[in-house]
Amino acid sequence: MVADVGRATCREHVVHFDRLPHDSSGCGWYDVLPAPPEPTRVYGEQAADWVVLGAGLTGLAAARRLAMLRPQARIALVDAQRVGYGASGRNSGFMIDLPHNLNSRGYTGEAQGDQRIIRRNRAAIAFMREIVHTHGIDCDWDEQGKIHAAATRRGASALAEFARGLDALNEPYTNLTAADIEHITGSSYYLGGMHTPGTVLVQPAKLVRGLARTLPDNVCVYEDLPVLEIGAVQTIRLRCAQGRVTAGGLILSNNGVANQFSVLRRRVLPVYTYGSMTRPLRADEQARLGGDATWGLIPADPVGSTLRRLPDHRLLIRNTFTYNPTFKTTSTSLRRIQKRHAKCFYARYPALADVGLDYTWGGVLGVSRNATPWFGRIAPGVFAAVCHNGLGLAGGTIAGKLIAEYACGDDNALVRDMLAEPMPAYNPPAPFLTLGVSGNISWKEWCAGNEI
Repeated sequence: MVADVGRATCREHVVHFDRLPHDSSGCGWYDVLPAPPEPTRVYGEQAADWVVLGAGLTGLAAARRLAMLRPQARIALVDAQRVGYGASGRNSGFMIDLPHNLNSRGYTGEAQGDQRIIRRNRAAIAFMREIVHTHGIDCDWDEQGKIHAAATRRGASALAEFARGLDALNEPYTNLTAADIEHITGSSYYLGGMHTPGTVLVQPAKLVRGLARTLPDNVCVYEDLPVLEIGAVQTIRLRCAQGRVTAGGLILSNNGVANQFSVLRRRVLPVYTYGSMTRPLRADEQARLGGDATWGLIPADPVGSTLRRLPDHRLLIRNTFTYNPTFKTTSTSLRRIQKRHAKCFYARYPALADVGLDYTWGGVLGVSRNATPWFGRIAPGVFAAVCHNGLGLAGGTIAGKLIAEYACGDDNALVRDMLAEPMPAYNPPAPFLTLGVSGNISWKEWCAGNEI
């Protein structure tokens, strides 16, 4: 079971954060947007009823739901970086309704667990849809579903396994031939694939910034505010560089960084993945490419290359995983990964060999070895919803909504679904962990072959 009252306690009264988010510059999603207004920071002593730590998708959903359930409460939403600059604005922009287990060859797993995931993911999409439409958030919201495509016989076998999993769940899909995929994407690289209808495509940084901008009035967002220390004895105290925040309750939604709490330390792994984005295609290049105006493609193998064509006529490619326990990636690594992205991109689009990659960036995933999230109470007044295993847009959103409901005493079916998930598995100590994770990634990438 996931951590709950009586199952796990926070042994330290004070937590020091010696590793803070330090995302690389050059994220295309963020950099194509106008610069945000100056951030609100904490100076001196500030008091709140609730603090939500981490203003990504999970924290934004948690703060919004807390504000709805406790309209008289003062809620502080705190992030070490700018809203939209972290992992929630660095993903590929797929809000997926189906199981998406990166540890599975065919994305699906045990039927009962998959059904719980589908219920939660669709509740997340419904929750987000209402917010986006009610507030008119411009985030390129597109309910067109997603393509799964195979570039190799091994990939085609994995897609067949995915289809069997969907059949067992009674979920619809449409098979696609190589010609179908070329007609949609303009690429003859793929042998075939399938389309599933429930995924929503978004511009993630636009979405996250729009969510922050439309929060209820009783939520105050503090950005560029790294929390250096948390004390939780009778009241919760967060020490920042230039001030303190005290509160009666705390929700941790800071994903991989949360593993600095003792009960999470050996369960949540920070794994980076990387994306690159082209410049906007000229009219002649668009004609040369052909295909549909927008689409999103998921690889048959979870470590393969994800592709998107965006409304502003850019193309995006995402692949490569690395284990980064320091929450940093170097400029040397980004240059190496950009070369890999270019090679994979031009293999799919040789006619676009003169189109360069304008942006390359990395972003951290919180993952567990058994692909389950962490959800529950870890100490009196302290709750956590972290480790979304590559499903941050849907999984993070619904986890944030539900942890707020759980913290307010709401016992509903989806909260019980979350509590029914197994705990994230323990990880071995260093250096065995580093060797094991890095070796496992290298092996999976070697097996994926031309799916990358």
